[in-house]
Amino acid sequence: MDARQPYTFDRVIRILFTVCTIIAVVFMLDTLKGVLLPFLVACLIAYMLEPLVQWNMAWTRSKTRFIPVLLTLFEVCAIGGVCCVIFIPYLVSETSEMTRMIKDYATTQIQIPYISNGIHEFIRSNIDFNEISKLLSHDEWKELIRNTLSASWSFVGSGLGLILGILSWLIVILYVIFIMIDYERIMLSFRQLVPLRHRARTFRVASDIKNAMNRYFRGQFLIACIVGILFSIGFAIIGLPMGVVLGLFIGMLNMVPYLQLISLPITTLLCLVCTASTGVDFWVIFWESMAVYLVVQCIQDLVLTPRIMGKAMGLNPAIILLSLSIWGSLLGFMGLIIALPLTTLLLSYYDQYVSGNPRP
Repeated sequence: MDARQPYTFDRVIRILFTVCTIIAVVFMLDTLKGVLLPFLVACLIAYMLEPLVQWNMAWTRSKTRFIPVLLTLFEVCAIGGVCCVIFIPYLVSETSEMTRMIKDYATTQIQIPYISNGIHEFIRSNIDFNEISKLLSHDEWKELIRNTLSASWSFVGSGLGLILGILSWLIVILYVIFIMIDYERIMLSFRQLVPLRHRARTFRVASDIKNAMNRYFRGQFLIACIVGILFSIGFAIIGLPMGVVLGLFIGMLNMVPYLQLISLPITTLLCLVCTASTGVDFWVIFWESMAVYLVVQCIQDLVLTPRIMGKAMGLNPAIILLSLSIWGSLLGFMGLIIALPLTTLLLSYYDQYVSGNPRP
């Protein structure tokens, strides 16, 4: 028996009013995105760090959040500092080596079985390796920093822009601290703002958003970090140039499931560069790279995703990518932050009020 509600005049008016409200909200967000962006970034950071705060509260047996929040911030800063100390020297060394390899590939004629010379000519004609080498060189970095600083202090406006940029990041840090300290109180206040007669449906929609946030901000972020580390270790073992950087980049792409597949052309190009510079057999390092992809993908699908994400099904990867593209085009970086919550809100609203088939 069809339990859907009929499309009465009142119901159609409500749907049109909701659509107009959504358009007005999007317009308001676009107008105020300069002000809202630091706050939304801080909310996202606080949301991501909330499990660590809860763990610190349980570990310290503290009834207040102040000490656990400070401990969480110290742990995050310590981990970030250690990563910078380890990663920055490696990046400088790998960049110098990659600059030399690119120059070798641009000037060396190589013969690879089953790959015609026309492919190499196509790559060389469509990619300016000399420009890439200049961008990767330390002298270019120093010149860029020098020009930026001189330009910033030569004009008052640029100097003021630099100061405002620094202040905006300080505001983000303050937002993060305040939101983390009062996180539970803020969540409770949002729940109490909803009128009693609308709480049941509103909380069902909020539950959908919460589940999506848990899956695609906490769960998928954790999976992406682990996948990036695994790729970095695998590429470092086989000796692929810029392997750690490529591995971390693939991990970042993995925030949208299976988007890491677009890194395959980059990996293939790095294998070609490595062959021209070191003389290693192209097909050996290429299939070793493909083995890294296969092993990490198996670990992700068979171990990480079932244990971290569970059996809950989230948005389709195509919907996620479309959502990020649309909201990013409309609202810029702020749109990327709120894309998944807003998309989940719209889908949940459609299930609750239009199709009449709420999610379980």
